[in-house]
Amino acid sequence: MIRFVGRYWFLLLLAVVISVGFGFSPTLEPVTKIPFLQNAIVVTVLFLMAFPLEFGDLHNAAKRPGPAALGTLMNFGLLPLLAWGASLLVSGDLRIGVNIAAAIPCTLASAAVWTRKAGGNDVAALVVTIVTNLLCFVVTPMWLKLTTGDSVSLDLGAMVSKLLILVVAPMMVGQLCRIPWSIGRWATANRTTMSIAAQFGILSMVFLGCIGAGMSLRTLQEAAPPVGMLALTLGVVIGVHATALVVGYGSAQWLGMRPADQIAVGISGSQKTLMVGLWLANLFYPTQPLAILPLIAYHVSQLFIDTWVADRHLQRQLAAAGDLTPDSS
Repeated sequence: MIRFVGRYWFLLLLAVVISVGFGFSPTLEPVTKIPFLQNAIVVTVLFLMAFPLEFGDLHNAAKRPGPAALGTLMNFGLLPLLAWGASLLVSGDLRIGVNIAAAIPCTLASAAVWTRKAGGNDVAALVVTIVTNLLCFVVTPMWLKLTTGDSVSLDLGAMVSKLLILVVAPMMVGQLCRIPWSIGRWATANRTTMSIAAQFGILSMVFLGCIGAGMSLRTLQEAAPPVGMLALTLGVVIGVHATALVVGYGSAQWLGMRPADQIAVGISGSQKTLMVGLWLANLFYPTQPLAILPLIAYHVSQLFIDTWVADRHLQRQLAAAGDLTPDSS
């Protein structure tokens, strides 16, 4: 039992966070109103991701742009195409939600965290995060107009400035803090601790998202869709994510990239962020309230799936190095 909890503690806490967030959303709603709370969590998590990186790692990633470029192509190219076709299996708001989930950028933190958990190239995953978030003000409206048939109007200046503040700035500060040699060495030595702290930050973001989504669901005026349609929607988003992950991993392998790069492409090329999706759905699709359901399903399922994938990949890599014999689970 101790071994099971030690390995799957995140999934167990994720289940608790989702249950509490949805189940007690009316009571917990004031938490979502705390000014700057979500921004503070995002900034903190990204700082914790950048701080342990050895100085120059991002520069080295720029010198070897292949994994990051392929991950970006998967995230903003292949995945929206897959979702567009798969969304035809569902209807109404749920179809719109599937396409919104595919058109948004890579998640702000968990792609790099999960890549690091898998022993992969987390720097490449961070680059995919930066690039997709910086390009989302152009790419996301294009995909949404194509796949949903609606014209999306975004405040490009506000979005760019917010992304620069919330994504790029914390990472730059994290790297600048490493300039003193003693601090940089301490950060590298405590990489695992910071990764765990970052995972708690992700749980916090999921918690806030579930509270907000729970409140939205309680205010719906229309009848809930049939259980069969909801189950099919869940299958669609899981299938889209899993396909993008496998194709990304396989493409990197076919191109002769290192195993660390392969898992980085697979994870960063298939993960999507919940917060941007909820914001788009609420702001630009107010008459399709059920569109938030595929967004939540995609985000939650990707965390469960990628936790398992990261664990198995790490076991295989350690086994190949002669350090660990994979268990039979």
